[in-house]
Amino acid sequence: MVDAMPRFPLMLSLLFLFLSIANGVHCYEAKKVLDLQSFQWKQQSGTPSCFSRKSRRENGATILEMKHRDYCSGKIIDWNEKQQKRLILDNSHVQLLQSRLRNKAASGGVEDASKAQIPLTSGIKLETLNYIVTIGLGGRNMTVIVDTGSDLTWVQCQPCNSCYNQKEPLFNPSASSSYQSILCNSPACRSIHSGSWNSPLCGSNQTSSCNYVVNYGDGSYTKGELARDRLNLGATPVNDFLFGCGRNNKGLFGGASGLMGLGRSDVSIISQSSALFGGVFSYCLPSTEAGASGSLVMGGDSSVFKNSTPISYTRMVQNPQLSNFYFLNLTGISIGGVAVKAPSLARGGILIDSGTVISRLAPSVYQAVKAEFLKQFSGFPPAPGFSILDTCFNLSGYSEVNIPTLKLHLEGNAELNVDVTGIFYVVKTDASQVCLALASLSYEDEIGIVGNYQQKNQRVVYDIKQSVVGFAGETCSFI
Repeated sequence: MVDAMPRFPLMLSLLFLFLSIANGVHCYEAKKVLDLQSFQWKQQSGTPSCFSRKSRRENGATILEMKHRDYCSGKIIDWNEKQQKRLILDNSHVQLLQSRLRNKAASGGVEDASKAQIPLTSGIKLETLNYIVTIGLGGRNMTVIVDTGSDLTWVQCQPCNSCYNQKEPLFNPSASSSYQSILCNSPACRSIHSGSWNSPLCGSNQTSSCNYVVNYGDGSYTKGELARDRLNLGATPVNDFLFGCGRNNKGLFGGASGLMGLGRSDVSIISQSSALFGGVFSYCLPSTEAGASGSLVMGGDSSVFKNSTPISYTRMVQNPQLSNFYFLNLTGISIGGVAVKAPSLARGGILIDSGTVISRLAPSVYQAVKAEFLKQFSGFPPAPGFSILDTCFNLSGYSEVNIPTLKLHLEGNAELNVDVTGIFYVVKTDASQVCLALASLSYEDEIGIVGNYQQKNQRVVYDIKQSVVGFAGETCSFI
């Protein structure tokens, strides 16, 4: 009886397949089901607390809860405008990044120190750096933005000459017994000159505080003095942690207390905690749904991960022009299991960045990806482009659709299998209009970028000492 039941549906399937082939319709096996109803936006009641205190220590690793920035943004007046603003700011972030790459290449990798800036485009904008965690500093909990493209960790400090609005009280150095100012004549202050930092602002008084200035190129900045204090990552202490105590700060930082730098230089939190965690960290970036959470894991014990697929590793590519960023070799892209053919793919280099939202591809590569995607995702009415996104669809009347898979292939047979939530960017609150969540760069010689939108529901592992990055599928959850 049980064996006989599937025969009728099977006959219908075979008939449908025959008719499809007869009418020239190609069938692609590599597809994912996208539930559009789960993408419909619902206004949250009240303002949820985005300041998570959740953390745990497990098998030598420290695990911090990670949330999307939207979760604590409160009531959204115009959701469509918010979505568009995010893309506009994301485009500015990418343009500034590409500009810095060009300028440093033209100058032989040497940046003008008079510009007084560490990474020009750390992506500190309200809508581009989307993920936050809570750390302890000097005995106080502080919620900070997570950025793989920045090195210095900093928070706003009292007394503050000019500070943006944040939701927590400002950090008060005088209330911390472990706080220490960094003096101009100290080795820590002199070390700032390395990399893309400029000379410390000391003047002739070598016994004064070591001041810093970080300009982010979009008008955002932080100014203050360098200091050391006790950092707590969950229950794990990092003593004498070097950070920036910001006294003058400007920008759309979204109410966070500051920023956590996950870059590759000596001042990043990864380098400063390497004796504890071996220079290894990983994250699983959550969605924007209310209550969704992911995790930032410090340490390399993979037993604490919840990945559903094996971790595949690819080597980091050294880039002297932006040595604090993470570059990889892209070897191919496939849509629905079909390899995309584009000559520019042979150039390989691509940047992975938690501060960029939408992934960027060279124009010829993007056009080839777009053409293959349209070939496989056919029969749906087109919709107008939305900001930087030009491949859009009207899905009114659909509750779910089958969409082609998207995979990025990397050196060493590693691959990033983009989650179904990272393929379409939802434009309307009812999910009736969506766009392919990829964008073209302006020029062929610009550097491609893997943005955080395509990293959702992935365990992304950074091993600085082994110089590799790993990817595995994981449904993000702190629990």
